[in-house]
Amino acid sequence: MVHESLPPAPSQPILIGQGQRPVHLLPAMANRHGLIAGATGTGKTITLQVLAESFSRQGVPVFVVDVKGDLSGLGAPGRSHAKILERIERIGIPDFTFCASPVELWDPLGEQGLPLRTTITEMGPLLLGRLLSLNNIQQGLLALVFRVADEQGLLLLDIQDLRATLLHVADNARALRSSYGNVSAASVGAVQRGLLALEQQGADRIFGEPALALGDLLRLDHRGRGLINVLAAERLLLAPDLYATLLLWLLAELYEELPEVGDLDRPKLMLFFDEAHLMFDDAPKALLDKVEQVVRLIRSKGVGVYFVTQSPLDIPPPVLGQLGSRIQHALRAFAPRDRKAVRSAAEAFRPNPDFDTTVAITNLAVGEALVSTLDDAGSPEPVQRVLIRPPESLIGPLTPGARQAVMSASRLYASYHKSVDRESAYEILQRRTRAASEAAEAVGGSATGRRRSDSPLEALLKSAARSAGHHIGRQLVRGILGALAGRR
Repeated sequence: MVHESLPPAPSQPILIGQGQRPVHLLPAMANRHGLIAGATGTGKTITLQVLAESFSRQGVPVFVVDVKGDLSGLGAPGRSHAKILERIERIGIPDFTFCASPVELWDPLGEQGLPLRTTITEMGPLLLGRLLSLNNIQQGLLALVFRVADEQGLLLLDIQDLRATLLHVADNARALRSSYGNVSAASVGAVQRGLLALEQQGADRIFGEPALALGDLLRLDHRGRGLINVLAAERLLLAPDLYATLLLWLLAELYEELPEVGDLDRPKLMLFFDEAHLMFDDAPKALLDKVEQVVRLIRSKGVGVYFVTQSPLDIPPPVLGQLGSRIQHALRAFAPRDRKAVRSAAEAFRPNPDFDTTVAITNLAVGEALVSTLDDAGSPEPVQRVLIRPPESLIGPLTPGARQAVMSASRLYASYHKSVDRESAYEILQRRTRAASEAAEAVGGSATGRRRSDSPLEALLKSAARSAGHHIGRQLVRGILGALAGRR
């Protein structure tokens, strides 16, 4: 997972900015998660950029979601500017150097970076059901489709595979009824319409192979710096359900795949999820409970998660309560909900007797934030009013030419840039249908006067059911956000 590189130097506190004193984040506490919040235009993206490049220098790989296109600038050195130089002097950063960070560019649509793909099987029925906005009955049908695919050894790699298996289940509803219950034609139609809508949003490019290998997010460069994986999400954000589901899938996959590591001097990986409220909007309670569980437990895998959003109220309380470090940029207090958000944000901080936190939140200038991090015992420090340090990398996006150069120079380019279409459910079911039709034609004339026999597809399904016990070992087992019990 880590390619030839120098071992990282001992971890050092990460300078966030200057308050009454310099304010640092301890890498050993970074897996206790965090929040970056504030109104639009108050400096959240710059704060995210500062933390991402700082973790990279500590030898920690990073995954950031770039919803505006600005964070690709991490891959180029920053430019000198009077305001930046003034801030450097005010904070007092003697070793500040404009420099680029090592970046890997990803794009689920394959346009602004390497294609980031997953498979239908890896996504699982629970997340797919949320993505398709299914009700409980329709969700049950989707779970049935996955179960039939598992029992019959049908790989569900892309939307074409899922649609073919769904039709296979619908065509054999009568034979399935005794084992799985009624297969509703209305539910089949709802899932079909959902799949059509997904394809119109570009999801057909997200599902398929080669699927993302999580180890490719955990790499260091030749100098021992963590690679910053930048996910282009400008277009993906136009399909918020797809955006949210992809991030939840990534979180769940990391939890399932990574080993327990206990307390480390620095994380194995840092995740920064922008527009984090989309991960929780309209999510069913069963899914929210699972997400809360993953967030609580993934810290033991050495993974830190920062949620980036406008208001703390965007994050469900059970998740918000697990976020140890908080960086709160300015909030507006014009409407009742805004005032509630200000009070909620202020009450989450350990008070500082030198200022009123509630008043300060509405008076922060651009580039200022209220910051509370954890001390070496894991306790919150008193809140500080902090001037955030400037990033060393470029503020703003890479040029199209520079972006293309980064993509072409990637060691992963040959592995991901071309899709692979191997035999899976669609091809298998097509072959079975042809074989059944040919068999039916061969014996069609001899059936006169005999009792009605099973159709070829019914016969195939019954044969598969009889032999299911011999193929249990090849069944696919879902993880914590899937519908089937067990672990991968």
